[in-house]
Amino acid sequence: MNNKHYDVIIIGGGISGSALFYELARYTNAKSICLLEKYDELATLNSKGTSNSQTIHVGDIETNYTLEKAKITKRTAKMIEKFCLQYNLENKIMFAHQKMALGVGAKEVAFIKNRYEEFKEVFPYLELWDKEQIRQLEPKLVYANKEQTQDRPEPILAMGAKNEYTTVDFGAMTKEMAKAAKTQENVITDIFYNAEVEKIEKVDNVYKVTTISKTEFTCDFVVVNAGAHSLYLAHKMGYGKHMGSLSMAGSFYITNDKFLNGKVYMVQNNKLPFAALHGDPDILCDGRTRFGPTALALLVLERYKGFKTFFQCFKTMNVDGNILKIFWDLIKDSEIRSYVFRNFLFEIPGINKSLFVKDAQKIVPSLSVDDIEYAKGFGGVRPQVLDKEQQKLMLGEASINPGNGILFNMTPSPGATSCLGNAERDLKIIIKYLNLNFDEKTFVEELTDIY
Repeated sequence: MNNKHYDVIIIGGGISGSALFYELARYTNAKSICLLEKYDELATLNSKGTSNSQTIHVGDIETNYTLEKAKITKRTAKMIEKFCLQYNLENKIMFAHQKMALGVGAKEVAFIKNRYEEFKEVFPYLELWDKEQIRQLEPKLVYANKEQTQDRPEPILAMGAKNEYTTVDFGAMTKEMAKAAKTQENVITDIFYNAEVEKIEKVDNVYKVTTISKTEFTCDFVVVNAGAHSLYLAHKMGYGKHMGSLSMAGSFYITNDKFLNGKVYMVQNNKLPFAALHGDPDILCDGRTRFGPTALALLVLERYKGFKTFFQCFKTMNVDGNILKIFWDLIKDSEIRSYVFRNFLFEIPGINKSLFVKDAQKIVPSLSVDDIEYAKGFGGVRPQVLDKEQQKLMLGEASINPGNGILFNMTPSPGATSCLGNAERDLKIIIKYLNLNFDEKTFVEELTDIY
């Protein structure tokens, strides 16, 4: 039995939980903070390096971001960079690659040209690259054959950058933030592993958190940063009943050699709520190119853990007429229906590679079936939150704040990039509720752009 009482308990040892753990320890006068993780180490699920594209999503080349969203993600992305620089993690877990958004065909070329004009003021380092410039930077994007004797027939244009930090091992960063939190003085920073939370209840003015092993913890404030499990735990307490969750899994294919020098993103189809295909140098696989993600609905809350979370997933989906209406509105669109069906086929051995290559050839025209393999064990599950009242899919982060000392966060992509910014938002709620001090001057100097 654990009888310790904490100022704050954070449930979930992924990058979001670890970011809040760090910020509370370093920038507030909280006396005791506890992080509960259900597995035997941090970052075993979506924050793990193989479960995401390792991208710092700044908003400059992500063509589904509005200008207003890009301004927000630019700030949170800079926080990732500044944390890593502060702890000398560049070229260890954070790396610089060139990156670009590629337009293929006359319509997309016009889109890229217009977008560059709109976004260059917010991102002054962006450059516009024609086919000859792309040939110098990423030759495989230009040539239609492996011999590099013939150009692809379509017009192409890209907007991008050469000398920006683009890539992070978010799993390693999770552990670095927890490590940095543990070094802070005058604060208890406990981490408990194998501590899956079964129940949260409020007893008088104190929260009691009970794990499946019946260990009990108490605190004044609880933050649930448990990915797809956050809504499940919220529902158990009676919160967020107007929400459901659709578990979307992303898979990847990886090349047998280095195909790209940097990140190449495609123009997003705005009808599709899921990320467009992109190619990334995988920092955990010697720079081989990882293509993806695919998008597949799964009835589990965790990938590669069997079906032990099936019933939790079904309950969290919170199915009723409103949820079915959301599904129907999505699937009745022919483009979405075709996309869902193709992505299902991308998972079927025997036919998956040949089908996937056809999509990936929009980036590398000469790519062949022999060049790639299904990346086994890569990819995770992201909770896509469904708003039953509005009868629509909610894009981006969702948070439940009843105003009584507990928060529940669901953070689909770009949750890793936004982790320090989301933690700042939660930190300000916590310090107001608990009447804590916030060293905002140090916070701004260390984690944000002050110019």
